[in-house]
Amino acid sequence: MRNRIIAATIAVACAVVWTAARDRAAAQNLQIPIFEYDPTFPKPLPETWAIGPIGGLAVDRRDHLYVVQRPGGLRTNERFSGANDTPPKAECCIPAPPVLEFDQSGTLVHSWGSGYDWPQTEHGVFVDHKDIVWLAGSGAKDAQLLKFTREGKFLQQFGKPGMSGGSADTKNMGMPANLTVDPITNEVYVADGYGNRRVIVLDGDTFAFKRMWGAYGNRPDDADLGPYNPDAQPPQQFRLPHNISISRDGFVYVADRPNNRIQVFRKDGTYVKEAFIARRTFLNGAASGFALSADPQQRFLYMIDGANHHVWILNRETLQVLARFGQQGLFGGSLNVPHAIAVDSRGNIYVGENFDARRFQRFLFKGLGTPKPGMNPPTTLVR
Repeated sequence: MRNRIIAATIAVACAVVWTAARDRAAAQNLQIPIFEYDPTFPKPLPETWAIGPIGGLAVDRRDHLYVVQRPGGLRTNERFSGANDTPPKAECCIPAPPVLEFDQSGTLVHSWGSGYDWPQTEHGVFVDHKDIVWLAGSGAKDAQLLKFTREGKFLQQFGKPGMSGGSADTKNMGMPANLTVDPITNEVYVADGYGNRRVIVLDGDTFAFKRMWGAYGNRPDDADLGPYNPDAQPPQQFRLPHNISISRDGFVYVADRPNNRIQVFRKDGTYVKEAFIARRTFLNGAASGFALSADPQQRFLYMIDGANHHVWILNRETLQVLARFGQQGLFGGSLNVPHAIAVDSRGNIYVGENFDARRFQRFLFKGLGTPKPGMNPPTTLVR
């Protein structure tokens, strides 16, 4: 019975991928990535643990998945047992450690996280080419970046909690959302995001300030942008740079979540182009974050949409939407406020979810295929 249920679930997930593809992709015989939900990942966690909302995901050089979850997001009725409860109130549960590391089989291999100037709200995570784990937080006082070994040994810190001086500050962050490290220059690029409105670049070893920029490469400006209006001219500043990635060919991609757009830059901050996805989305915005495909050319960009509960598949060169998968729900293979995304070297996608779902799922890459005609996603506007 269990095998039949799993097979049916996988079939449903596949159907979502195929039927959500753009009609024009089928007409042009375009080949798009095909994914299947993997119900075997992860393996069961300790039964006394409770998992909070997923802040961030990252994959290292060994294809291990790092999950940053938020114990502070657990409700009171999910904390029946605590370290100081004598006797315990119940057998379950205690908050799981914030950082969880899984191998390709889905087995938990490390868990850690506390002390130092630990973030108020765990958010971004990145594992660089030296196997250093970088963490960022989006809490009201979070103005710091932290560096650890993969086992959780503290290495270094940039910035101090509560010390943010706005988008012109070169010594502190302002509720940073996410980050990436350029393996060529060892520079760290930060989407400094919930408090500030900028991309800031630092030396990965010394934390020396290198450069910063706002939307369109402008000088960052913290002035109030007012309510989002999809019919107005695009804002000249970021509302919330929520995610950042660097392609192998040297372009920097920034997800400006509430503005429903992706902006592309050169590494020096020179603006290249932008694209709007589901532009009439309000709430917290559609451009939650993205990951680049694993093929050598990184032909595709996978964008999570936390408001519409999708993963959009884009042509990276043109930023045109090719297909999407995912629909709102709490059953396996569905998505509920996807908040973080990562891709391993095999092309598999990992999605971490916020609020009610509080989970991370794997979608197995099954190669390229021609989509069947189906639903027509909103047009992507490229500027």
